[in-house]
Parts: sequence; C-alpha cells; structure tokens
Amino acid sequence: MPVFDHAPPPFFRRGPSPLALLGFYVALSIALFVLDLRFHALDILRQGISVVTDPLQRLAQSPLRLASDSFAYFRDLEGLQAENSDFRADWLALTPKLTRLQELEAENAHLRNLLELRAQDMADGQAARILYTARDPFTRRVYLDKGLNQGLQAGQPVIDTAGIVGQVTRVFPLSAEVTLLTDKDQAVPVQVLRTGQRSVTFGLGNGLVELKYIPANADVVIGDQLVTSGLDGVYPAGFAVATVTQVERDSAYAFARIIAMPVAAVESHNIIMVLKSRELPPSPETAIPEAAPKRTATSPRARPARASANPR
Repeated sequence: MPVFDHAPPPFFRRGPSPLALLGFYVALSIALFVLDLRFHALDILRQGISVVTDPLQRLAQSPLRLASDSFAYFRDLEGLQAENSDFRADWLALTPKLTRLQELEAENAHLRNLLELRAQDMADGQAARILYTARDPFTRRVYLDKGLNQGLQAGQPVIDTAGIVGQVTRVFPLSAEVTLLTDKDQAVPVQVLRTGQRSVTFGLGNGLVELKYIPANADVVIGDQLVTSGLDGVYPAGFAVATVTQVERDSAYAFARIIAMPVAAVESHNIIMVLKSRELPPSPETAIPEAAPKRTATSPRARPARASANPR
C-alpha cells in the first residue's frame, strides 16, 4: 500500500530566528543612537516628523482648549467689569506719578547725552503660546506654537510680565522647545540686586533654583532679589529672576546653600514673550593684531650686536 506523508505543508517560509532578529534590531538601535548623539544625523528626520505630527497634536488638543477657553470666558466675564473700574481708579491715582516719571526719563536721557553714555538695549520680541509640556517628568520644558517659520532661533531668552521664564533650546519649523528656569540643565548668570554680588543660578527640577558658588560669609539674606547680570550674552541685564527664600551656612563647607523662588510664573501662564537675541560687540581677542615692525639690519640696535659678536 502507498505510504502518505501526513506532515502539513509549509504555509510560512522560515526566516532568521527571533534571537537573531532581536540582536539585529538592538544593534541598529544603538548605531542610530550613536549617530544622532555624535553627528546629529537624525535632526532632519525629526523635523520632518514634527511637521507631520504638529497639526495632529493641535487638532487633538483643540477640544480641550476650546472648552477651557469657554469656561474661562464665562468665569471671568463678571470679574472684568469690577477689574475695569479698579483699574480706572488706580490710573487716576497714578497719573501724577506717571507725569513725574516722564519728566525724570527726559532728564535721564539728557544726562546720558551729556555724559556720552550708551543707552541700555531695548528688549524686543514676539508673543507665543505654550502648547504643551514635555512628557519627561524629570525635565522642565514646554513647547510653543511658533518656530523657524516665525523667526525663532535657539538661544533666545523667554520672559513673562514678571521676569525670566527660560530659554529656547530647540527649534522646529512650526514649534519650539523652551527649557524653563527651574530645569536641572538650565543656568542663568545673576547678581544680587542689593549688593551686586555675581553668581549663577541652577534649576533644581522642583520649581526652585539654587544660587551656587557664593562664599559662606557673603552678604546674602532671605528676601534678596536676583536679577540677570548680562555676562553670558544671552539674557539682557536687569531682568528679575528669583527671590532668596532659604540661606544655609555651614562652617564645614566653603560655599553657602542658597535657595530662591522664581518671580516669573514658570509653571502657570500660557502666554510668554520670546526676546530677540542680543547683538554683542566683537571681542578684542577676535581682532587681527597689527604686524610688529620688522627690525632692519641698519637699525641702531643691530649694529652693536654684530660688533660685539665679532670682536677683533
């Protein structure tokens, strides 16, 4: 009798083993990670993906934004009338002070012209709306609704009505990433407004900043105001940064531990201002030094040297 093979036919072709595929994909992932980290090879791909996903993200967030805006409108409608009347009363009360302020500004400008002092750079920029925050819980970053198409660049400072909020760190065609003042990777050169002591603030990642490299015997007390020093070439000088809330001094350490609270609404407001980058004057080190004059053989210093080298 004929023998029949009861083995099922091969419906699927067998390829590499799952372990080999896993090793291949792991190696490919590591290679792409190294290329992107060292050579930024995937920046163009990342920007292209952001162009596609940005409209989808805005469309997904539009219902929630519409509901929140409608709720805020109906909630604040009655309060606006009361605030308007209060503002009118405050405006009338401040009118004499404003008149005096204009007079002082004109006098200050006249004195600057007399002393030939350079006027302080005027801060200019454009308003932007915060779309969403970063999904990494260990960072303090937000994304704006403006990017390369609106002229934003990496390194521009970001402020609100109270003071410094952060700095633009990455820019995409339709959006931009802002690293907040409280992020652990963010540093801002500051100085104590009362004493002029210069230092640097570093974010703690918990809504606070730390004033580092201050000697333990330095004159810093709770309540001191910290403003930008302008030494880094990024933040204009004189903008409010934080208020000192805690000062710890230990004789075992050379530096004091100083904690400060940002004055800007870093974690609250959704409308901010992106300032233009500062135009710094050229550094003296970059200037081309003048060529030193060459000493000729007929110079008065060269003749005695030859005479002393070949005595008769």
